[in-house]
Amino acid sequence: MKYVIINGILLDGTRDMKPQYSRQIFVTGELIEKITEGEEIPDGYQVIDAAGKYILPGLINMHVHLAGNGKPQKKQRDNAKLVRLLFSNPISEKAAEILVENYAKIELMSGVTTIRTVGGLKDLDTKLRDAVEAGKKDGPRILAANEGISVPGGHMAGSVAVAAESEEEAVNLVKKADRQNVDLIKLMITGGVLDAKEKGVPGEMKMPPEMIRAVCSEAHRRGYLTAAHTESTEGVIQALKNGVDSIEHGAAPTAEMIHLFQEKHAFLTTTLSPALPYAFFPAEISHASEVEQYNGKVVFDGIRDCAIAALANGIPVALGNDVGCPWVTQYDFWRELVWFQKYTGVSNAFAIYTATLNNANLAGIGNITGSLEEGKCADLIMVEDDPLKDLKVLRSIKTVMARAPCMKSLR
Repeated sequence: MKYVIINGILLDGTRDMKPQYSRQIFVTGELIEKITEGEEIPDGYQVIDAAGKYILPGLINMHVHLAGNGKPQKKQRDNAKLVRLLFSNPISEKAAEILVENYAKIELMSGVTTIRTVGGLKDLDTKLRDAVEAGKKDGPRILAANEGISVPGGHMAGSVAVAAESEEEAVNLVKKADRQNVDLIKLMITGGVLDAKEKGVPGEMKMPPEMIRAVCSEAHRRGYLTAAHTESTEGVIQALKNGVDSIEHGAAPTAEMIHLFQEKHAFLTTTLSPALPYAFFPAEISHASEVEQYNGKVVFDGIRDCAIAALANGIPVALGNDVGCPWVTQYDFWRELVWFQKYTGVSNAFAIYTATLNNANLAGIGNITGSLEEGKCADLIMVEDDPLKDLKVLRSIKTVMARAPCMKSLR
């Protein structure tokens, strides 16, 4: 198929993007053929009239758990028990598969054309990735980690992560992920807000440094980057010292942490959305305990301050929203851009750049998506109003175009 999108206002996804008016975007098959202005349209192209809408690259969500819907609970549930139940028989297992497929489609319909999953149910994420690539399912481009690697009593152990009791078991989990043809390896190094039982101790170290090093060494040997859940300063430092490539969430920054980020050429994936309800929502709304509220504020402040420090020191910052946490749904990644702009002080243009081209570059796919330019995948969205003036317009996506077959060039 050949398309030409006319009468659109282009925001190309680059760092200093500015509106480009009356652009024509020619698309052939999966790729952007060219972007012109006022050119005569040859025969054979289906014309799509953008009618003055703003056209920008599809958003890229760098921290997704496809098994979660974000529905808040009045009390914590036993996620490990729920997962055991889901996979106890073929019927409920198929229901879990359909659930994941539907949540991925919701991501796509909300304007997210690429997701990076960092902890999922068994190997459902890679199976769905392959089905989308083959054109059998509708969904975004998926970079999948499948199950994370945790420890007994560690973060998400038994649900979207598997507990390793030794370095040897942890290394074997890397080998298992390799057999599943994952795109990255995820570690659960510290606890989180809901793991902490006392005030002031969210993000406690759970995985010993030796295990972190063993996992990262095996992953790197097999050609995989590693991402790690870390919500304390000690956790970030140990993760960076022992080979982690991307810190997911972050914590209160120190000079040592900043130096390690720079020395190791690691990047930070900022996720402001999950801790925000615990930090700021009234207890009667969030249903959070006093301990959870206190620790939520500790974690939120750490993530925010880590992002600010990273930006100030030239450390690459990606953007994700930790979908699946309470109050964080598969359809509201736009909120993460709003929070990012509000709490770090970046411009709207920089927030969009972070969630498009910069995220693509950090995910290793900047050569095929993330910006609107000749030769890249035609992954794009349209909105009525200018997101450079108000990021909240991204909550109402009018058109989504995604070209899944381009994903064949990823591996």
